[in-house]
Amino acid sequence: MTMTEESILGPRRYRNAEAMLASADPVWQAAAANGLIGVTVDSESNNRLTVRETGHEFANMVSCSYLGLNNHPAVLAGAVDALTEARGTSLVLSTTRIRHNLLVRMEEELGELFGANILPGASCTTLTAGILPLIASGHLDGTCQGGGGPRVMVFDRFCHFCMAYMKPICADESLVLTCPHNDLNYLEDICRKYPRVAYVADGAYSMGGTAALDGLLELQDRYGLFLYIDDSHSLSIAGERGEGYVRSRLEMNPLTVITASLGKAFGTSGGVAMLGNREQFEFLHRHAGPIGWSQNIPLPMVGASLASAAIHRSPELAELQGALARNIELFDELLPTTFAGNGLPVRRVDVGEAERAVKLSAQLFERGFYSSAVFFPIVPKGEAGLRLMLRADMDERLIREFAGHVKELTADL
Repeated sequence: MTMTEESILGPRRYRNAEAMLASADPVWQAAAANGLIGVTVDSESNNRLTVRETGHEFANMVSCSYLGLNNHPAVLAGAVDALTEARGTSLVLSTTRIRHNLLVRMEEELGELFGANILPGASCTTLTAGILPLIASGHLDGTCQGGGGPRVMVFDRFCHFCMAYMKPICADESLVLTCPHNDLNYLEDICRKYPRVAYVADGAYSMGGTAALDGLLELQDRYGLFLYIDDSHSLSIAGERGEGYVRSRLEMNPLTVITASLGKAFGTSGGVAMLGNREQFEFLHRHAGPIGWSQNIPLPMVGASLASAAIHRSPELAELQGALARNIELFDELLPTTFAGNGLPVRRVDVGEAERAVKLSAQLFERGFYSSAVFFPIVPKGEAGLRLMLRADMDERLIREFAGHVKELTADL
């Protein structure tokens, strides 16, 4: 095992995790006591969920189905059609050996839609677990020859947990570092010090905000920086064909991998990696561990994804994107928050202490709105609040009513 910053700090990581759990668990317990955890529901739509036992109805303000496609009739029909055509839920074997034609068709259609070579996986977590160690070891190179040696792996401090979780495994292959959020000066210093560097980040962050993409592309041009970016929270909502925040702002190249969940605005399930060339696809679907195991996207969800892709090729996509943009603009006008005006749907209402966040979430739930209380370690201590997502299928009345309740309940903060 390579002696790295991460391996040296292994025991400390355990102690930090123990302290983190001790700090966070009482707040989780408070959230559970207020009925905010493990809520079981029947659903009529994203805006009408019902707790069967009590009859309590509420709107879901934390669904990542930003365009409402998870309930779209065509997407639902696509799932049924695929199930009927395939006469099974899955082939239940490694896709390295056999891939169903429905899955191949999805790869081709999404490849044409997003302008990249598409590698599907059961989830973004699965894709990340398979790809990041091969970047760290140097085997996933522009030509997949692996001749250049390992890459120093620099993880943005706020990158999604599914990527940060891979730090110890990447540390078996190379030096692993953590970069202050969007700190391009730090990153450039690393690029100057080491000849081969990879940066791991989100495109649109799950807690709001975006990557410093222009600066990252400059570093890629100047130093050959490898970019691994999860852009799950902008797929479908950004770009003329829904290719996402990052893909719509760069040309695909062998030094860039973009992963994205199909289970958010795209409205279906699973994940995809956008790759710069076909050679990378062939290498990864053979050698990237969990990507080639016997669990991939179930065929009904492949059918749903084909139906969603058809919507992405139609004028309806622009209509849905426009409805979402108007809802975001309305919310920002009614209730300005940290990321107001960035055009993305994730918003945070900061209240400071974790107990206040739980109390506010509980009060809103009583009034018919579910929004997530977020607190340490999800956000730094003292920056607790609510996280919510705007969607195209919210109407103006719902947004105005929610914003009014939030302003009333936070007036004394």
